[in-house]
Amino acid sequence: MNKISRREFLKFASFTAATLGLSQSVPEVAYALENAAKGQPPVIWIQGASCTGCSVSLLNSVHPDIKEILLEIINLKFHPNISAATGHVAVEAFLGEAEKNKGKFFLVVEGAVPTKDNGVYCSIGEKDGRELYFSEVVKELGEKAKAVIAIGTCAAFGGIPAADPNPTGCVPVTEIIDPKKVLNIPGCPPHPDWFVGSLAHVLLYNELPKTDKFGRPKMFYEGIIHDNCPRRQYFDNSIFAKDFSEPGCLLLLGCKGPVTHSDCPTRLWNGGVNWCIKAGHPCIGCTEPGFPDKTGPIYEKMPEIKLPGISASADTFGEVVGAATAIGLGAHLIGNIATGRLGGHKKKKKEGEE
Repeated sequence: MNKISRREFLKFASFTAATLGLSQSVPEVAYALENAAKGQPPVIWIQGASCTGCSVSLLNSVHPDIKEILLEIINLKFHPNISAATGHVAVEAFLGEAEKNKGKFFLVVEGAVPTKDNGVYCSIGEKDGRELYFSEVVKELGEKAKAVIAIGTCAAFGGIPAADPNPTGCVPVTEIIDPKKVLNIPGCPPHPDWFVGSLAHVLLYNELPKTDKFGRPKMFYEGIIHDNCPRRQYFDNSIFAKDFSEPGCLLLLGCKGPVTHSDCPTRLWNGGVNWCIKAGHPCIGCTEPGFPDKTGPIYEKMPEIKLPGISASADTFGEVVGAATAIGLGAHLIGNIATGRLGGHKKKKKEGEE
């Protein structure tokens, strides 16, 4: 196992403390990550009904990069995409590691879990002369793991494989394993920091981070896209783009930012270069339960928009905002109305008026 210098760890820890929103001091974060570099924690990564996009996203991690993650931060015992072993040798390898590290390893599950017809639609190997189904592996390894990370929306909520009509009976990991043991890291795909940061938190506190009602770590998923969107001013001023060449809020082009929880606007992707809306594309709501059924079609307006105190169809939403009245608009918009930000105009007081 390669060694990491203290200076390298402090550099990484400084970045981690800033980007993960951890209020703890840099030495404490460095201490946690030094423990990881000593071969802890063991990680077994398995894949079911997925496109492997979550693994690909992790490859784009910048601080730390993928080499540091795989060789110096986690002790990766098994990953199907980079495993040298195949067939029964690979199966024996990850099952053996799970038994040897029982109660100590982290299980990372990528992809939804097919359950129809006893899980026959997702076979990941053979054991004792029969097919080994993904559903039974998730259950067996999940019971032995210290904690389970459901990486990506497919694993966390079912995602695309579980979309209607769901012919293989795909379900999220939490329907196979006790939800109290599972940390959901949704996204299609998730940001690398969401995985690495969650793991760093577990190492630091020896417990899962605080989560919302959907099992997502609050430090990454507490806010909604809409609140920090760089196009929010367009929304406040009732400027809505009608096509992708126009400036304006992308709500009418299908943006799901008002109902989507994540820190994409402030974290950015690909090393802090860009993200969906900055690239001119509407948010597709990929971190939410029910994606893609409840957030699709991607480029069509949401049939109903729900914000604090507001419930209006997308067809009439522009009229509601344009009217600039406080009726049904919600507390977070009332301040904009009072100051004149909403609609872009503030009625000038006539001379003598108070």
